[in-house]
Amino acid sequence: MNPVHLDKTTGYVAALQALKDDDRLRGLRPRAGIDFVSNDYLALASAPRMKKAIATALEAGTPVGSGGSRLLHGNCEEHESLEAEAARFFGAETALFFGSGYLANFALLTTLPQRGDLLVLDSLVHASIHEGARAGRAEHSICVHNDPGSVENTIREWRAKGGIGRVWIVVESVYSMDGDVAPLEELIATADRHDAFLVVDEAHATGVYGEHGRGLTAPYEGRENLIVIHTCGKALGAAGAIVTVPRVLRDFMVNRCRPFIFTTAPSPLMAVAVQEALLILQQEPDRQQRLANLVAFTHRELAIRGSRSPSHSQIVPYIVGDNARAMALASAMQSRGFDIRGVRPPTVPAGTARLRISLTLNVSEDDVRAMLDALFEETKGKCQ
Repeated sequence: MNPVHLDKTTGYVAALQALKDDDRLRGLRPRAGIDFVSNDYLALASAPRMKKAIATALEAGTPVGSGGSRLLHGNCEEHESLEAEAARFFGAETALFFGSGYLANFALLTTLPQRGDLLVLDSLVHASIHEGARAGRAEHSICVHNDPGSVENTIREWRAKGGIGRVWIVVESVYSMDGDVAPLEELIATADRHDAFLVVDEAHATGVYGEHGRGLTAPYEGRENLIVIHTCGKALGAAGAIVTVPRVLRDFMVNRCRPFIFTTAPSPLMAVAVQEALLILQQEPDRQQRLANLVAFTHRELAIRGSRSPSHSQIVPYIVGDNARAMALASAMQSRGFDIRGVRPPTVPAGTARLRISLTLNVSEDDVRAMLDALFEETKGKCQ
């Protein structure tokens, strides 16, 4: 009997069709309309000072590409300068620059936790953290979102079953899809009680919260059991991520971290841009205050319309529930001139498809009011 020859792409076609049937098929869309979708919270991505810093660096001879890994030809003075300034700015012993936040999370979790250790992940941490935990050497366990008691119980149960290694608690400070804030003080206390490390992804807090935008971990930076990831592609308006760590852990990563060792170093121009962004945070604190005012205004406007967001931050989730309805509402908002996107599982839990409304200095209070008017017209006044 002759074997059945199937088209080599048949399985992929079927998988895409299954996504379409579940209203979860994705595609790339161009930017269009007033920005209520980006993470450019402080409007630094197109800021004149950022452009000037890049232009000046190019004129001075800074290369576009690094030309190799950091351990070979790719270690540029711009990387070294940024890391020194970032450590000073954030109040940490040392810093290490990565090409993206995803890479930084994955690199950290596949390098520092060792076999016999335990990773305790908040259930809503970013996909890069889940991927790093799955690919790493340590065991990992998922705890209830924003529940220090669940973290405590997970650690105690693991110890009771014979776990003897180090514990690593991994959370975000501001969660990317719900906009709520982690109970960092309680988590620090839990880490101290169990001689554990606390790893905090500050992706949506760096630049937005803390004195001069140092983030929600600012009061705790410099502790030997704290590791922080400061993403540079959101409020800092550039790309990459800075990991702040004790010196011994930085040295270990430089020597043992495969995603750091075996990859081309980030563009020196990005290091220049990030360092300029850190300077802007210090010299233009009005940006942070204007964003805080816009956030407060938006939540007041929601309350006036009889809606309360589960968030109090610059990330405002508008929960719809059904995948198709969420995407239809997003399309309707886009047709009215507002760039708002729908978010579906698996990015968010099943049954919680939503609009993720992002507040940035790219919009005004008038823009916010017009957007909310349109949203409530499209939903006929029905709030979450």
